[in-house]
Amino acid sequence: MLNSKPYITRESGEMVPAQEPIIVSASRSTDIPAFYADWFFHRLDKGYSAWINPFNGVKSYISYKHTRFIVFWSKNPRPLIPYLSKLQDKGIGCYIQFTLNDYVSEELEKSVPSVDTRIETFKELVKILGKGRVIWRFDPLILTDKISIDDLLRKIEYIGNNLKGYTEKLVFSFVDIASYRKVEANLKKCGINYIEWTPDLMNDFAKKLSLLNKKWGFELATCGEKIDIEQHGISHNKCIDDDLIIRLAHRDIELMQHLGVTIEETGIFGEIPDGAIDLGNGKYAVKKKGRKDKGQRVFCGCIESKDIGEYNTCIHQCEYCYANSSKELANQNFKRHKNLPISETIIGL
Repeated sequence: MLNSKPYITRESGEMVPAQEPIIVSASRSTDIPAFYADWFFHRLDKGYSAWINPFNGVKSYISYKHTRFIVFWSKNPRPLIPYLSKLQDKGIGCYIQFTLNDYVSEELEKSVPSVDTRIETFKELVKILGKGRVIWRFDPLILTDKISIDDLLRKIEYIGNNLKGYTEKLVFSFVDIASYRKVEANLKKCGINYIEWTPDLMNDFAKKLSLLNKKWGFELATCGEKIDIEQHGISHNKCIDDDLIIRLAHRDIELMQHLGVTIEETGIFGEIPDGAIDLGNGKYAVKKKGRKDKGQRVFCGCIESKDIGEYNTCIHQCEYCYANSSKELANQNFKRHKNLPISETIIGL
């Protein structure tokens, strides 16, 4: 929950109201780890950053005074590596949603490193942070006249074989092109003949992925999907996940108070109540309140957080990108950022 009407002092000396998030999302709107890690950790040191609302253009401020946990989202989080010790020094926990796709031969993600390079980055991050703090996403799943379900499964199998022992979960979503007109227009402009997912195609994919997963034992989950494919052992995901945060950071008293969590000890027989989270070492956590983020999509399971990214700033050049109106605008904003790399906002305004 965000505190009501706290004020901060900007570098200019001006006093302004600011949000004080306990949990920060960095970010659904752009790839902060890949392109703006230097900016983010500078702003973290300064204690605040600014964010421009994409709907009304209003600038607002985010204070990091009480931030206890950060969820990073990235297709190339390698630039985070030099900074991870800084988070530890500040007592801030984190985990990384690592989108590791393979659309290299189809050139749908033109500016990401090779698959093998990203696999090595994934493993290195796990060695630094520990297993469970780096989550594999193959997101979104795209069908075209050149990419079939079996093609997708072969791509997933190669990555999954390499990540066995390094991750606990695979999160995926089915691309929904019809809901994003600019995405549809961009794909048609590039001559990409996409195929919309139907419930039958989704179920076919889920069944085959479930069979493939028998050799890995990953937890399988969908992101923001309406379709119920639990019969294939696939659940609905919470990408900003209070259960995982509790498991990773249950010793953080302030964070647990924010989440409405109490830590209890198991009885002499080690019993744990239904719905409680096993923390090991004879302890479990009980959540006394829910914190679902009402500002997200209907089928999103995430809990409340503050996203600090901005649209039209990611330069991975993905053909299916929903976060950029155009590649040209994203490149322009990135150039502006490079001219003012430590300003309050990502784009230097």
